[in-house]
Amino acid sequence: IARHGNFRRAAVERGVSPSTLSQTLRDLEARLGVRLLNRTTRSVALTDAGAALLKSLQPALGQIAAAVDEVRAVQDAPSGPLRINAPEPAVELVLAPLVAAFLAAYPAVRLEVISETGFVDIVAKGFDAGVRWEESLAQDMVAAPLGPPQRYVVVATPEAIARHGAPAHPGDLASRPCLHVRFPSGAQPPWEFERKGEVVRIAPQGPLLTTSPSLLMRAALDGVGFLQTFDGAAAPHLASGRLVEVLRAWSEPFPGPRLYYPSRRHPPSALRAFVDFIQARRRDEGW
Repeated sequence: IARHGNFRRAAVERGVSPSTLSQTLRDLEARLGVRLLNRTTRSVALTDAGAALLKSLQPALGQIAAAVDEVRAVQDAPSGPLRINAPEPAVELVLAPLVAAFLAAYPAVRLEVISETGFVDIVAKGFDAGVRWEESLAQDMVAAPLGPPQRYVVVATPEAIARHGAPAHPGDLASRPCLHVRFPSGAQPPWEFERKGEVVRIAPQGPLLTTSPSLLMRAALDGVGFLQTFDGAAAPHLASGRLVEVLRAWSEPFPGPRLYYPSRRHPPSALRAFVDFIQARRRDEGW
């Protein structure tokens, strides 16, 4: 509770309800005959007595933690639930190809993946880990690369390019029909381009605005207009020739999504196994 400064987050880590944790603390204070925490509706803070007790106990707690780590290290097989929150593009392009191999390696793990575009507090929502791109990560989280670098690509059908002309510069898209995503929050992110340190952002305009990535891709394949999407999503259609990439010189790679999780000493065995799994895959595939 002292580390989180919050009963709810501490309860999530301990796997109990906030009311149970609060009662446990009241029982401890009653046995000791001293108040350890000051509580208000907005905050939780150690009293002087609580801070002194915690400081004195920390060496012993560290020894207990080390002993528990040794026991967990010899556990036969990771097991239990693993709850991950991730945006749909990361689920489709990065997590989905990992699932079968991971569950085959760790059959006692129960994987739950929740797809959400908006950023969530994974601790408060009871997730073991989340997946986001680097600019969205909280500073107090441990983060590990989940996949190789990615690119945003602008694509259209050969017929659409012949009809509207291939843009030579990102600014040329202002006069082209663009297919644009809107997040559930209402945000409409600009299209961003970079070449040799020069960054260009445009607000695309066009006949279709939607929260559905699959609808955007279908519209692009049907020749409705130009679409900016992840290279992994466009790859099979580029390979088949149904779509053609434009403005490739303005599409520089950026780091792929990262798995992030709280920096606690004792992550669940299923989470430890998944982190080890993606690190081994990173070594094997060389990204």
